Amino acid sequence: MPPVQQTEHPYIVRVESICGGRPTAKGTRISVRHIAQLYKAGDMVEEILQAHPHLSAAAVYDAISYYLDHQEEIEQEIAENRSLTANEMHNQVVFLQAFKR
Repeated sequence: MPPVQQTEHPYIVRVESICGGRPTAKGTRISVRHIAQLYKAGDMVEEILQAHPHLSAAAVYDAISYYLDHQEEIEQEIAENRSLTANEMHNQVVFLQAFKR
């Protein structure tokens, strides 16, 4: 098993082989970035738990707390993810256009 790097938040860890070592909810592949995006979109903790029933309420609250303590880092991850997603969408369009010809 890869080494687990504890954070100052008891439910948040970093594991190099999971999400590239980015912070995740302990024992899952759910990133703090993902939970932060849901939280920022207005999802209540109860809604996040319904979407991810394997998470505990404590883990969700801790992920939100981690986000608030490390906002700059997580916002950078969100921006990088948006950029990757936009690039992937562009590549899909180019790929599909090649088939139309």
